Amino acid sequence: MTTAEVIFDDISKFYGEVLGVNRVSLRIPPGITSLVGPNGSGKTTLMNLLTGLILPDRGSISVLGVSPRDPETMMRFTGYATQYDAAPRWATGFEFITTGLLLFGCSRAEAEEKAWKALEWVSMTEAAHRKVAAYSKGMRQRVRLAQAIAHNPQVLVLDEPLNGLDPLVRAETIALFRAWAAEGRHVILSSHVLQEVDVISDQVILIANGMIVAEGEIRGVREEIHDHPSQFVIRCRDASRIAALLFNEDHVTEIKLNDDRQGMLVLTKDREQFARALSRIALAGHEIDGVVPADENVDALYEYLIGGGR
Repeated sequence: MTTAEVIFDDISKFYGEVLGVNRVSLRIPPGITSLVGPNGSGKTTLMNLLTGLILPDRGSISVLGVSPRDPETMMRFTGYATQYDAAPRWATGFEFITTGLLLFGCSRAEAEEKAWKALEWVSMTEAAHRKVAAYSKGMRQRVRLAQAIAHNPQVLVLDEPLNGLDPLVRAETIALFRAWAAEGRHVILSSHVLQEVDVISDQVILIANGMIVAEGEIRGVREEIHDHPSQFVIRCRDASRIAALLFNEDHVTEIKLNDDRQGMLVLTKDREQFARALSRIALAGHEIDGVVPADENVDALYEYLIGGGR
């Protein structure tokens, strides 16, 4: 076992009778790793488990060789920025970060020096002495990030860190993540936007219903996704007849008729052939009222990958 990895070994977590995550085993190397999944899929549960905020009901976790059950050691080399607005509104950004560093045992002078450096990293020095209550959503997001990185952690855990950031700040933040990853650190972030993590991630973990759907380097995961059929919703007058015609097409893998018999969901392995087939059917006199892609968002993608509803 290498201590340079974050390891989940057969982890399960329940909230009463509600499943958080189920039988999760992962080995996360240094670099930028994105946890991607619909809301409620288990991303935040995994992050809370990794940082020791909650403990698993089964299995074990190792973060660079340290268990999250040892919080005093863990907090020294991990930084966690949640998606929740935890900064007190009465404090300035500088005071918020400085106070956190004092809890680490830093002297006042050291804490203030580190706090200022962290605010420089996230381009927030001009607002350092303004109260958090006066910050915009994006500024509060950045000050939470600054608080997470102020003690120079080796493992940075970020829950939806790009939410609310304008394009320029988003680009600067991504550049910061890449710089940290290039130093051999772990940057583990969550997102529900597949296109977003495609741009910045070294590896991706797809999660749905508390289970890992796919994982690996971004290219391999992207190819795995592309191997799955595309989904289209068709609205039409004679759904049964059109479904029968589509079933003759080799590229069509599944058809589900609507209960009202006025439409269907079609899965196809080839979008272009599907479009040509619909054209032929329409030219033959069958009325097609509309065709809409059903897998253009991440929720639909996960619904297909796990074989049905969430």
